Amino acid sequence: MGYKVSLVLRIIGISRSTYYANLKRQPKPRIFAGGRPKSHYTFTSDNKVVSNEQVKEWLCELITAEGFAYGYLKLTHCLRRKFHLIINKKKVYRLCKELDILRPQRKIKRKHPRRLARNRVITASNQLWEADLKYGYIAGEDRFFFIMPIIDVFDRCIVAYHIGLSCEAKDAVITFKNALFKRQLYTAEQKPIFRSDNGPQFISNLFEGTCLELGIEHERIPFKTPNLNAHIESFNAILEEECLSRHEFASYAEAYATVVDFIRFYNETRIHSATKYLPPLECYQLLKNNQVELKPVKV
Repeated sequence: MGYKVSLVLRIIGISRSTYYANLKRQPKPRIFAGGRPKSHYTFTSDNKVVSNEQVKEWLCELITAEGFAYGYLKLTHCLRRKFHLIINKKKVYRLCKELDILRPQRKIKRKHPRRLARNRVITASNQLWEADLKYGYIAGEDRFFFIMPIIDVFDRCIVAYHIGLSCEAKDAVITFKNALFKRQLYTAEQKPIFRSDNGPQFISNLFEGTCLELGIEHERIPFKTPNLNAHIESFNAILEEECLSRHEFASYAEAYATVVDFIRFYNETRIHSATKYLPPLECYQLLKNNQVELKPVKV
């Protein structure tokens, strides 16, 4: 058996009259209005009422005259300018849809389709290079500067780099060409694959066109996957910890000289566990002369 109604109501703090009144009350069905009702007219700037049918007629006139290539947004501005209507783009979109005069959405065709990075096994130098952008801060001038290093995934050498107060597509192109010259690969048939993120420097037509001209395969990592660019990310972490965070730069000249010295130290002196505890540049020279063997690198 259950408890008495009066006892339960006393415990939960509801009066008996409220309880019995709710028992007799019929629930009202919920009506989903679906937003504000559609208006059948529009006002002009001098407060005159214009019917939707008149607005549709004006839309048809615009389409057959100057607006044959206009979308609903430009048609909205035309209605405001020519007929002084107080109308928003959502209503114009609805009216255009009713008239079936909406222009189809443009399909953007990329000049250089994006090639996604894929898993690879790197067995020698100059097979895969990675690049990324790093920011440094100049406290004395209260501004940032840019560092764009290019690393060889196999021998861990910084092949080339850009340091500047800006880093545009043209800077990325020059740095990449310098890297090819340093490794004597500019005219070679077999060139390294170049891997980067989706920064504006790397997705530009200038950079992609240069890769096409030089016969370089440029692959870009998907968004939010820095692990696919792990080797250059690792170098940037080293650069931050061992160089940038240890200095408070007073000028750009000081920042430039400090970073250049560190990259030279990294290439020529700093040992790396992946290169059998050899500095990257020494490891690269030994690899060229077949005097050392490294394990394949899976990326």
